[in-house]
Parts: sequence; C-alpha cells; structure tokens
Amino acid sequence: GRIKRITEKESDILRYLYTYRNQLVKREDLLKELWGENDYFFGRSLDVFITKIRKYLKEDPDLSVENVFGVGFIFNVPTEE
Repeated sequence: GRIKRITEKESDILRYLYTYRNQLVKREDLLKELWGENDYFFGRSLDVFITKIRKYLKEDPDLSVENVFGVGFIFNVPTEE
C-alpha cells in the first residue's frame, strides 16, 4: 500500500525483467540491452541496482529476483489465471 520512487535505470531493469518474467534473463543480454555493452563496471552497477530492487520488493513475498549463478536472473512473479 506504499508508493516507492525508483530511478529511471531501476525502472528500466524492472521493466526488462518483467517482460521476461518467470524466465531466465541472461546477465549479458540485460547489460547489452540497457547499457549497450557487457562491461565489468556496468556489471557491478547492475548488481547494485538488483540489490536495490530486491529491497523494494521484499515487502511482497510473491515477488523475487533470483540469481542463477554465472548466467543471469529470474524475476519470479505469480502467474495470472
């Protein structure tokens, strides 16, 4: 019931993850889509943004961003029936 203000980059990441919700999103694809390249420093920035997004989502136990070690992320969202 609370409103959170997020940055444009956080919004871009969340939108991209939601587009591929419940599917594996490769870290490399996410970096190339949002930063234009797969660079170490952009990767570190992505990690910070993912941590912040997880913090925002922690109040809703139905939503989570799962790490797939060495590959990418899965944005777990309940399926609509």
